[in-house]
Amino acid sequence: MEITSILKKLEPKSRLTEISVYEIATNPHQPRKTFSEDSIAELSASISQYGLIQPITVRKGTYSKYQLIAGERRLRACIMAGLKKIPAIIIEADNYKSSVIAMIENLQRENLNFFDEAEGYSNLICDFNITQEELADKIGKTQATVANKMRILRLSPVVKKIIRENCLTERHARAMLRLQDEKLQIKALRQIIHKNLNVMQTDELVENMLKPKHRNHTKQLRVIKDVRIFANTIKQAVEMMNQSGVKAYSEKSENEEFIEYIVRIPKCL
Repeated sequence: MEITSILKKLEPKSRLTEISVYEIATNPHQPRKTFSEDSIAELSASISQYGLIQPITVRKGTYSKYQLIAGERRLRACIMAGLKKIPAIIIEADNYKSSVIAMIENLQRENLNFFDEAEGYSNLICDFNITQEELADKIGKTQATVANKMRILRLSPVVKKIIRENCLTERHARAMLRLQDEKLQIKALRQIIHKNLNVMQTDELVENMLKPKHRNHTKQLRVIKDVRIFANTIKQAVEMMNQSGVKAYSEKSENEEFIEYIVRIPKCL
């Protein structure tokens, strides 16, 4: 769904004009948290040569004349290019509509970092008390897609920071969700970064890190089973002696460290 059709759906009243770049406040609900300086510089050079092709979108502001809804990269690039005025579509929109449009605009333009996207979804749901289904309908995605995107927010700030700084993919991040312990996740990430592992290799690494737990569990069950065999062997031995006329008996006691058996056999048969 194009941004122009979204604008018409959310708010049909809009007009195109030129406004001063100094009269625009940024959008507090901007989902994009980081901006590439190189990318903005390239866009600025293009704007200097050809002008701004796609206007920004704003609404009337409370503390400034206008508040930006969509187009922060374009606004920054225009300021870098030395432009005093910028083409803008002025619409009537409340906080919710403004936030939804900002999210859609970012999704349709330069790739939005998957953590920023997930946090943007979460903020919209929390700030405006809507459901995942309602949000999905507004941005043209399925509820399952929104839910899966938000799952990566379960990762700790430290793990997310490592993934961001090393430009790992969303699928790398999803693989870390299989490791419940943060220390294991960090250990895995160090190997992924050091060996430059792709997604398939990362999945294999995580699988191998999970296998020892299964082996230890199997070993533990085998030991428990063996102890029961030993106990039954002692019991059967005492029973055989009694059947043979030897009045033997056994005493069993146990604590947290061990199980103790005392077998008493009379000297005089």
